[in-house]
Amino acid sequence: MSIKVALAGAGAFGIKHLDGIRLIDGVEVVSLVGRERDKTQAVADQYGIGHVATDLSESLALKEVDAVILCTPTQMHASQAMACLRAGKHVQVEIPLADSLRDAYAVADLQRQTGLVAMCGHTRRFNPSHQWLHRRISTGEFRLQQLDVQTYFFRRSNMNALGQPRSWTDHLLWHHAAHTVDLFAYQSGSPTVKAHAVQGPIHPQLGIAMDMSIQLRAANGAICTLSLSFNNDGPLGTFFRYIGDTGTYIARYDDLFTGKEEKVDVSGVAVSMNGIELQDREFFAAIREGREPNASVAQVLPCYEVLHDLERQLA
Repeated sequence: MSIKVALAGAGAFGIKHLDGIRLIDGVEVVSLVGRERDKTQAVADQYGIGHVATDLSESLALKEVDAVILCTPTQMHASQAMACLRAGKHVQVEIPLADSLRDAYAVADLQRQTGLVAMCGHTRRFNPSHQWLHRRISTGEFRLQQLDVQTYFFRRSNMNALGQPRSWTDHLLWHHAAHTVDLFAYQSGSPTVKAHAVQGPIHPQLGIAMDMSIQLRAANGAICTLSLSFNNDGPLGTFFRYIGDTGTYIARYDDLFTGKEEKVDVSGVAVSMNGIELQDREFFAAIREGREPNASVAQVLPCYEVLHDLERQLA
């Protein structure tokens, strides 16, 4: 079964998906949507994509499009995901699914009505480093006691991952914390029953908190400590320290190390060492096999329930 895809969002993360899809057999990106036609056309030319649009509805009107990947601004995710489902297209929406619990519920409700595949890009479920640990947790070889996470960027102006100006404002809670809130429940195998958050001052121009601290506890007793900042001037990225009963491990995106900084070979975990590519492979496999994907919108809803509770605390 050949799958034809429309990708919306030709920025830094959209390009990561285009690079991953190039390596997946039987999948073709046939339409690219971007805010600025000239820049979008340049990316389309680079990747051999025949159709370019500045409005998602143009791509949804194409009969040959089977599925859509949304790499658009956070504030558009829920409404665009529902537009895709209403058009009869399977959809993968980049994290976060929504920036409110109400909208997350709305997407999940529509998915149930349509029966289409709807998945959210919770990439940490797919990074080989986290997969390696998930398997050991599942078999009882490793029991998570604490997950200690640092999510640090230097974004005192509105820039994307490529250092280019962006048209929308990112958010520590609804975007970056979502990765860890979901991963903690996924890895602990236990629902989050307690959550607490504090945040620093609101940025006068961006209108968001630039520093945040979150504490979580799972029903099985595991805890998570998450520190987030847009004020940190290096090193940049997200770093996960797994403290368990049989060892300590540090995950840096797709790579994994012991607590003594010895590299763990995770090359045999999956067919690729690229978490984004593995995420996309799961999306297309679920479409072909007619099944629920890992990180379906239904599976990640508990994450957004926790974020909603945290937002109410911070308010």
